[in-house]
Amino acid sequence: MFTVPSPSEQLRPAVILLSGGLDSATVLAIARDQGYLCHALAFDYGQRHRHELQACRLVAESLAAVSQRVFPLDSSAFAGSALTDDVAVPKDRDEASMTEIPATYVPARNLVFLSIALAYAESLGASDIFIGVNAVDYSGYPDCRPAFIESFTQTANLATKLGVDGQRIRIHTPLMELSKAQIITTGTELGVDYGLTHSCYDPDSDGLACGRCDSCVLRRNGFDQAGIADPTRYRTGAQ
Repeated sequence: MFTVPSPSEQLRPAVILLSGGLDSATVLAIARDQGYLCHALAFDYGQRHRHELQACRLVAESLAAVSQRVFPLDSSAFAGSALTDDVAVPKDRDEASMTEIPATYVPARNLVFLSIALAYAESLGASDIFIGVNAVDYSGYPDCRPAFIESFTQTANLATKLGVDGQRIRIHTPLMELSKAQIITTGTELGVDYGLTHSCYDPDSDGLACGRCDSCVLRRNGFDQAGIADPTRYRTGAQ
């Protein structure tokens, strides 16, 4: 399912975009399993689900990332999203309706994140970046599609010294074609503790998941379909 690096690629540094959620935790485990030295990179962009930043730290530690950092961004650059502004988070949507761009879309988020990850990677001498985008359970986000990743990869190789010098930059998307159940199964096999992760877009003050936002729905259905117990902590009445 995953491409194992050649001996010359073993123990090469890689930047892993880590959100603290289920998908990015799985990607970190995959990169580590493939022999990369993993530098976890998270972003504080004023997201309302800030419990994910604590989850980032716990996940990075549990999966032995060699470094972890949280990059601060001015939240005003991401206005108008239900994840950053006083906008209602969509609730109780079924998966079949998750094809239109929802209110939880954050303007150009993955483009910004990947651009910063690219600069960070080049400063580390790393030509590999991992991101947990998914074209199956992607909730309608345009910056999770294969076409975007292909375009960004081309730009990355045109815009950097590494790329110009012939050290091709690669954007790894190992979850792109996997269902949520397949992602969970893969991560479980690689030792991911999903109880440390946080996916909810609208948690309460204690970090308990709402159970009704798109992310909660996809996550819960994934555990059900994988036949694996869901370790998510839901608020009372959310299940």
